[in-house]
Order: sequence, then structure tokens, then C-alpha cells
Amino acid sequence: MKPNEQQNDDGGSERVEHVYEFVIPARQFAERLDAFLTHSIMHATRTRVQKAIERQSVTVNGLPSKANYRIKPGDVIKVVVMRRPPLQLIPQPLPLEILFEDDDLIVVNKPAGMPTHPGIGNRDGTLVNAILWHVGHREPIDVLRRRESWADGEGKGAEGASDAEDADDMLPDENGQDDQRDDDELSEDESAIFGSSAIRPGIVHRLDIDTSGVMVVAKNYETTFGLAEQFAARTTSRQYVALVWGVVADDFRCIEGDIGRSPKDRRLMSIVRKGGKYAATEVTTLERYPFASLVACSLRTGRTHQIRVHLSHHRHSIIGDPDYGGREAALSALHTLYRREGERVLKLIHRQALHARTLGFRHPKTREWLEFTTELPEDMAAAVTLLRNLSST
Repeated sequence: MKPNEQQNDDGGSERVEHVYEFVIPARQFAERLDAFLTHSIMHATRTRVQKAIERQSVTVNGLPSKANYRIKPGDVIKVVVMRRPPLQLIPQPLPLEILFEDDDLIVVNKPAGMPTHPGIGNRDGTLVNAILWHVGHREPIDVLRRRESWADGEGKGAEGASDAEDADDMLPDENGQDDQRDDDELSEDESAIFGSSAIRPGIVHRLDIDTSGVMVVAKNYETTFGLAEQFAARTTSRQYVALVWGVVADDFRCIEGDIGRSPKDRRLMSIVRKGGKYAATEVTTLERYPFASLVACSLRTGRTHQIRVHLSHHRHSIIGDPDYGGREAALSALHTLYRREGERVLKLIHRQALHARTLGFRHPKTREWLEFTTELPEDMAAAVTLLRNLSST
């Protein structure tokens, strides 16, 4: 049975109506309606079915029914669920800062505000859209998901979310869709994008929408596979730079702590005692200012929001980070002597001040070691200049 697809009455593209229809055969036993639908629709759960019945999204012979209704031969059951429309990759002529390019791969400096790839809430305007256009694609590419599912991931958190660590974490990421996803797990959209041999470019790691910095993208399957192996084995060289609140005491520290979903907000991550995954972040202090520090971070593991969570847990939230205490909460905690200067810094930083500064890897074809280092983006550089001036007065 394949669901019918109909566009919403309001013409919106965010959700598409799917209608599942069942005609009960002659030999069907008198089973409860909710039980029948739970085992008849892939990935359905009793709770979701019951909620659909309660909101009258399920009809029997054209009329709303109850969960305990006993189905009988000849009944026509219809279930209406709202799902995201099929994902399309649309080539777009977006600006790209290219650091290196050959026939096999391309290295770019991704700006803050650009998602790595299409996903929930970000159907276009991504790095994938830009590179598709750059390498010559002009027609949209349909991405078929690997499976049909009840309500297309209903109940999962939003991507941020899109996209490691922000990829801080490797691929994948960080604003994961699944409760305990790390760099070895993919959301449904990601599985379709990265698993299809028809899709180029090949994304082998990613950065969060609000994290800037160096990324490598493959142009063919062999290069994708070769790069993916290096990221999985952690033989690449990656360094992130972050502006954090507070004066970091240690010149070097390895922060360890299991990371899992926050019990207070399932969209976010936190250090947890049970149910998390081991995570370790190496932090080197580069500069200290009166109420802030510039630090370099290297990842021993790749967990969702790893750098942001570890720094926040140790009372050094990344400046501008709205999810992990890097904005108003940190500002209100400043000594009154620095409150005004802190406000000036926040006016310069409208996202988490996190930049993937360095990326090194071995070229899968030539075997040459390539390493790329970028300067701080304009917003972070301006904040550093302001803080250095404060230190000198």
C-alpha cells in the first residue's frame, strides 16, 4: 500500500498530506483499530496512532472512530498524516570562498549562517546547493528517502540542527535529529543525501549553520569514500577557535564528560551521568582578556554540540551562543565593571563565536597531505580587536 500525496490546502511546501487507505479483507478477525494500524503502517507506534484517532485524522467508513473500535470485513479505513515533501537538491548560484579545488575535491571557507546541506527548515541556500551549481548542475535532483515512515519523523527534535559540532562533530553532527545520534549516525534526510550514488557533491563532514570555517567536499565516489575513511578514523587534523566568556585559568586542559540529551530541553545536549556517550575536547588558551578568552579546541570524539557543551559546563560558554548560556545569561553574570564592554562584544557577535580554523587531510588520489588555515571571520576578528584594546588600557 502506498500513501496518496496531496498538497496542503494552503499551498505550503513544509508539509504534504499523506493518506493511507485500508480495505479490511473478508477473513480479518475483529481487532482493535489502534492495534491494526500500529502493525499495518511502518514505524507507527500505538501512541501516535491513538493521538491521530483522537484528532480525527482516522476515519472508518467515512466517519471518525475510537481507538477501541473492532474492525470488521469490508471496513474502509483512512489515515491522514502530514509529512515533509520529498527532498530536492536545487543548484543555486550562491557565493563561495574557495580555498582549493581540483578534479576530485573542493575546499571552502563556509560562512556563518549557511547550512551545510538541506534539511528540516533549510531546503535551499545551503553549501550543497552552492557547490552543485559550481560544479555544473542546473536541474533539481530528487532525493528519495530510504524508507517510508509514520509522520516522517514526528516527535524528533529539529535540526539545527541543522548540521558536527556543530559538526564540531564530524558527520554527522550536531544538531542531530535522533536522541543519541553522533558522528556515526545519520538522520533520514542525511541518509538519503549521503547514501545516494547519484548525489554529488559528497559531504563527508559538516559544520553547524552558525559555525564558520574550513570544509572539504568530494566530487566523486572514490574521493568521498577516501575522505570519509579518514574522518571516521580521525586521521584528519582539525582545530576550532572560540571566543568564550571568562578568563580561562589553564593553558591546556582536556575536558571529558559524557554527552546526552538535556533532561530540561530535548533539543539541546548536556553532560549526563547516565545514558550519554563519552566525549573529550582538548582546549588550549590562546589569549586572555579582562572578562573573556580566545581558545583553540581539538576533538578526540565527535558528539553533538560537543565543544559548546563542554565549554559551557566549565563556565566558559561561547560568546553569542544562545542555547548554552552565551548571551544574556553570561552578560548578567559579568562584574558591573565589565557589563558595558560585554554588551559591546555581544553587539558584534550574533551567533556562537566558533570557527573551524584549520583542516588537514591526505588527498585520496595523490596521497599528498593538504592543510588549510583560515583567518577569523569578520565578526570574531572585530570582537578580538575590541577585547585586545580593553586589555591594553
